[in-house]
Amino acid sequence: MTNEAGAAALVVDARGMRCPWPALRLARAMREAADVLLLADDPQAAREVAALAGEQGWTLTNDAEGGWRVRRD
Repeated sequence: MTNEAGAAALVVDARGMRCPWPALRLARAMREAADVLLLADDPQAAREVAALAGEQGWTLTNDAEGGWRVRRD
């Protein structure tokens, strides 16, 4: 489940999950990958994911697929 430089982002599909599960799935994925695409549809996920990224120092951007791209620098 590692993600090497230049490879596509690891996709974490948390659609249908209520918070805090999308943020927990993201945190778990970021242990092994430096670039994650998180897909989540819970309205609270945006706030939870932004807070987690801010605490960890991760870069967070909205993705065209309706999720968030999270990167560790």
